[in-house]
Amino acid sequence: MSGLIKSSLARKYAMALSGLFLIVFLLQHFTINFISVFSEEVFNQVSHFMGNNPAVQFLLQPILIFGVLFHFTMGFVLEYQNRNSRSQNYAENKGFANSSWMSRNMIWSGAVVLSFLGLHFYDFWFPEMNYKYIEVLPEDPNRYFEEMVHKFVSPFRVGFYAVSFVFLMLHLLHGFSSSFQSVGLNNKYTKGLKSFTIAFSILIPVGFIYIAFFHHLNA
Repeated sequence: MSGLIKSSLARKYAMALSGLFLIVFLLQHFTINFISVFSEEVFNQVSHFMGNNPAVQFLLQPILIFGVLFHFTMGFVLEYQNRNSRSQNYAENKGFANSSWMSRNMIWSGAVVLSFLGLHFYDFWFPEMNYKYIEVLPEDPNRYFEEMVHKFVSPFRVGFYAVSFVFLMLHLLHGFSSSFQSVGLNNKYTKGLKSFTIAFSILIPVGFIYIAFFHHLNA
């Protein structure tokens, strides 16, 4: 029994660390995309640097992809384990009454976010790989802004992006603060961390939605 508990705790710890890693990437991704609202030229420069920097392309990018796959795989594994063990506990402890909707439905919000990542890869990562490594087209440092804006012409795609980021918000509202608890950061700063995670979980997804609608309306 103690071995199972330790194994479960180790998975939750790994889940929390991978989630915190992905949040750092999310902030970086948002910062670059938000630049496109203010300056096409600077956005192209930053995107060109990120897209042609060997450290980013051949070190950080594979780590990021592994982190995404690891986080969601671990999430599904933990959800499967929890569903097998929670029925009796909920009946005795009224777990549904004491837990939020977001915490009970992390698997579904995560599934929506994962489907969005699939579309995002289809829209941006696969064309980029095709451009650079399959067709091997001449590099154009000014192509990134137009390529991004083109994806936001369709109202259906913009709508799906918006809905996906709402689900990301719901996912983060529980998952971000829970990650700190899972790694043991329960101290006098917990209240401040909670406020920060709530603000981050709302503002970043809303910011992404704003970017999508901004470019859709100005395309």
